[in-house]
Amino acid sequence: MKTIGIIGGIGPESTVDYYKRIIESFRIEGSLAAPEIIIYSINLQEALELVSGEQWERLVYLLVQKIKALQRAGADVAVISANTAHIVFDQVQAKSPIPLLSIVTATRDYADRLGLKKVGLLGTKFTMRSNFFAPPFAARGISVVVPSEVDQEYIHDKLMSEIELGIFTAETRAGLLAVIERMIAADRIDGVILGCTELPLILEKDEFGIPFLNTTAIHVESIVTCCTNAEQV
Repeated sequence: MKTIGIIGGIGPESTVDYYKRIIESFRIEGSLAAPEIIIYSINLQEALELVSGEQWERLVYLLVQKIKALQRAGADVAVISANTAHIVFDQVQAKSPIPLLSIVTATRDYADRLGLKKVGLLGTKFTMRSNFFAPPFAARGISVVVPSEVDQEYIHDKLMSEIELGIFTAETRAGLLAVIERMIAADRIDGVILGCTELPLILEKDEFGIPFLNTTAIHVESIVTCCTNAEQV
């Protein structure tokens, strides 16, 4: 069984969710077996400042150094437990000493299995305004659309001022659902990507008859598959 390395802390709430989901995936009645997991929790503020300043080379360097630390600690494979940091995933992967599992391609494959054709993308403003989700999805015939500028600002503000801090309110949940409802009406989406690993903590189930793609759960599924398959990566 492979040892899993996780770059966490971006944000802390979803890092806990990753850990719990991985452990629960291995729980079999009568067994206490679980994979070895090494977590490097980085400074969320530092990472966000690099992203907001578009200091991509420094972000790549930061992430690669943390992955190297995970490798030295014994990790066989690593993941970045955040969607936004995947803006530089390809560059990080090229410099990584161990295989990395992408949250984007895992979510793309999941959407493809569901037969989705047009999905909405919610996340930080950096994720919604970058173009790292669309090309992999387009390769499978799936288009990705984002909310209006006003709704993007609303989602980002709620993520930074509440959700990343572990604050989950009924009012914010209703506001996020209203954004999705508007996208269904305006863009005819048949699914929505919860493209921030904190969003599934407040949007816990499908609504409006379309699937909500929990990127944390999907990423964990790919981690578990890799961890138990000696031939994968």
